[in-house]
Amino acid sequence: MEPARAAWVLLLLLPPLLLLPPALPAAPGDFDPYRVLGVGRGSSQADIKKAYKRLAREWHPDKNKDPGAEDKFIQISKAYEILSNEEKRANFDRYGDAGESQGFSQHQHRQFHRFHDGFYFDESFFHFPFNSERRDTSDEKYLLHFSHYMNEIVPDSFKKPYLIKITSDWCFSCIHIEPVWKEVAQELEALGAGIGVVHAGYERRLAHHLGAHSTPTLLGLINGKITFFHNAVVRENLRQFVENLLPGNLVEKITDKNYIRFLSDWRKDNKPHVLLFDHMPVVPLLYKLTAFAYRDYLSFGYVYVGLRGTEELSSQYNINVYSPTMMIFKENIDRPADVVQAREMKKQLIDDFLSQNKFLMVARLTNQRLFQELCPVKKSHRQRKHCVVLLTGEGEKFAEAYEAFLTFAVANTKDTLKFVYIYNERQPEFADALLMDEEKYRGRSAVVILERRNNAGKIAYKALEEAWQGSKEDNFILLDLLDQLRTDPGLLSSETVVADLNDELAPMFFIRWLYSTLDYISDCWDSLFHSNWREMMPLLSLLFSVLFILFGTVIVQAFSDSSDTRDSPPSEKEETAAKTEKNDVSFSKESNRVPKKGFVEVTELTDINYTSNLVRLRPGHMNVVLILSNSTKTPLLQKFALEVYTFTGSSSLHFSFLSLDKHREWLEYLLEFAQDAAPIPNQYDKHFLERDYTGYVLALNGHKKYFCLFKPHRSGDEGGTPGSCEDYDASLHAEARGKPSCSPGSRSIKNKLHKLSFWMERLLEGSLQRFYIPSWPALD
Repeated sequence: MEPARAAWVLLLLLPPLLLLPPALPAAPGDFDPYRVLGVGRGSSQADIKKAYKRLAREWHPDKNKDPGAEDKFIQISKAYEILSNEEKRANFDRYGDAGESQGFSQHQHRQFHRFHDGFYFDESFFHFPFNSERRDTSDEKYLLHFSHYMNEIVPDSFKKPYLIKITSDWCFSCIHIEPVWKEVAQELEALGAGIGVVHAGYERRLAHHLGAHSTPTLLGLINGKITFFHNAVVRENLRQFVENLLPGNLVEKITDKNYIRFLSDWRKDNKPHVLLFDHMPVVPLLYKLTAFAYRDYLSFGYVYVGLRGTEELSSQYNINVYSPTMMIFKENIDRPADVVQAREMKKQLIDDFLSQNKFLMVARLTNQRLFQELCPVKKSHRQRKHCVVLLTGEGEKFAEAYEAFLTFAVANTKDTLKFVYIYNERQPEFADALLMDEEKYRGRSAVVILERRNNAGKIAYKALEEAWQGSKEDNFILLDLLDQLRTDPGLLSSETVVADLNDELAPMFFIRWLYSTLDYISDCWDSLFHSNWREMMPLLSLLFSVLFILFGTVIVQAFSDSSDTRDSPPSEKEETAAKTEKNDVSFSKESNRVPKKGFVEVTELTDINYTSNLVRLRPGHMNVVLILSNSTKTPLLQKFALEVYTFTGSSSLHFSFLSLDKHREWLEYLLEFAQDAAPIPNQYDKHFLERDYTGYVLALNGHKKYFCLFKPHRSGDEGGTPGSCEDYDASLHAEARGKPSCSPGSRSIKNKLHKLSFWMERLLEGSLQRFYIPSWPALD
């Protein structure tokens, strides 16, 4: 009886004991972002950011091999996320929690932990791992935040599908599915799928954006579109769910009957074709995910080597039926361009293999994205990449020229040289900009070597003098130009601006609209089937809005009486007002024909500012001076501003102009030091005073006492060679003993500065010839 009596006494005393205050102090285990980053509570955002960068570099897992580096890096990132957000930082300073639950005070939170710590309450005894210190940390590397989701995950979903879990604390079902989730997440991530975890307690905005109204919620994201998972959480269902997110036509089944047709479609698709040989009866998920990631560059086919009807295919390409094999075919369908074979195909191996074979040997430029990838913009004079473009037509008439160009490309392909071709009829603006609609190229193929200067469409190029026929002589000429281009980038003497290429393979607007409508109807039907009324609210709102507008339109028309107003003729005042308004509109259209350009500050170089703007110019700064006369001042300044506008962002460049009528002697004194580039006529020459220097541009370095010279573009000459500062138009100075070649029209005057922007690029590169002088002369 004594043990029983003692048990009853203990049960009676236990409730009062639970209500007593704790006997032990709280354990200092709370997460403190200030302590993690080593900053004070009054630190500024600049100090917090500086501390975060220093610690992130020190504890990054790729650089720090300490076993706890990854956990430390996660803590640093979480601390910076809280302190960099003013709202979260204020919540933490006030409540000790970065969440939005402001009603749950820090005092109550600590009292709750004191209850556990005082009575040694162990959650693991009941298998309730709600304490964040005891929970599995495998999900931490998959945690998503709203900005990260919108800026990175959504764009990346166009390359791979994402499986996302929405979870929270004190969620019994989340604990129940955690082992299955962990296994599937690791498996799918190794295959190339994306994994994400959203904590609804800390990321309520993101959870609401995803449409998750309970936890746990599993959903898929592909092409920016969200699909909810509604089945039992088991491994097979999750794998099938991710596989069903992918389009159904990614990988085509290939047999002996259709492999020739599949490989021959490279010309129509403008893509290399990939054949996957494996002994699995269904296409593995790894191949489907790979096909989705590279669908814009490659076409994929799958060959089940154990199926009857694939013997001829396996025999022709000598396939090992016991090991998976991947082959890439380009222009030649009889022989693969590259092959990889391994007993276990890993994602990294496949990615390395495919990334090196994304394009044909001679790809056709069908859109602007492909043009930008094959012909990237020049970053510096040390990283030049050139494109050799064949401008041709469709049909048997041009087949021989294309085959000869393809043979030349296969024999001369390099990392810094890409070969492409376009159809003139499908890209007429591009072809006209390069060929200038010259008669000798009409109805024939042409070859152009080009280099992209910027993303706005500016290119430098040089076309072969004669049409491309593919003869040995044409091959020798093209090969010689490419050899010269390696040592002399100035060989690309012509310059133009091309518009963006047309997207030849894009579907028509009606087809795109139809696909979008079908996708939306499918989403609505799926939501209706699963009775998710919150997701149906946008559709219901749209339907009621349309019905309301229609009903309102009918009511307004029924009660409107505007027939008298429509039938009555307009009054004379109304006619006069209408005519005046029409004239004003036409006048505004005419006045808006001239586009507005950026403002460039150009000051006149005079004896007053001569010392500050040139003689005592700071080291590293240059003054770009335009030479003009009173009669040519307006057109030359307008053209000068247009040409140098893109270079006004440099703080080391200053722009001025010099009047030739006032300071001719000063200019001719400088030109005496550049006799090779600008010979000064003899003073006994009868045309000595008629020498025309308008349009000359001098880049003056006041500190180092040297200058570079730009000489004006000769009227009617479109093929000047922009070399160093003296060879921009060397033949122009044969006119030194003749009269000026420019006509009085503003068009010919502006044409003098036709290639000034190209000269400015070379000035910034430092590749122009410099003419040194002993001292700067006085400017009277």
